[in-house]
Amino acid sequence: MLLALVGAAAALPAQGETLGDSAACRNGGPAIRVEIIGLKDRSGGLKLELYPATEADFLKDDRDLIRQGKFFRRLRVATPSDGPVSICMSVPQPGRYALLFTHDRDGKNKFNFWADGAGFPSNTKLGRAKPKLAQAIITVPRGVATTRIRAQYLRGLGGFAPLKDG
Repeated sequence: MLLALVGAAAALPAQGETLGDSAACRNGGPAIRVEIIGLKDRSGGLKLELYPATEADFLKDDRDLIRQGKFFRRLRVATPSDGPVSICMSVPQPGRYALLFTHDRDGKNKFNFWADGAGFPSNTKLGRAKPKLAQAIITVPRGVATTRIRAQYLRGLGGFAPLKDG
């Protein structure tokens, strides 16, 4: 049975360094390095959530996953005031996972549809529909998987999309 892991970031590293589980990326994993681009601003916090890569488990309540003995991982970091944003998340073993990124702009730790941002490794436009598992899939090798996620925010009736200049 895989144990659920919950991570928390300590102090922010210097500009250009990796946030989160930086040792996992430096030591060769298994881990995911996520480069975040297109942030609307530098407010609030950033969050990565890692789910089992199945339709039944994707975006399922973490308490239910844990109760069922399934893997779930959440990592929160403060949004750096400037510079590139790179977050490292350790994973228990190489394999296929579903990864969600959110930008919690108000810092309330609850997704605000009207203000917060989100994204997935596929970087396809999210629109208004519930995200699909295929948008979130990432395969982690024995080492470190690197992915770039473009943040998306509510943009009128079309739903979530990247900022034009982001």
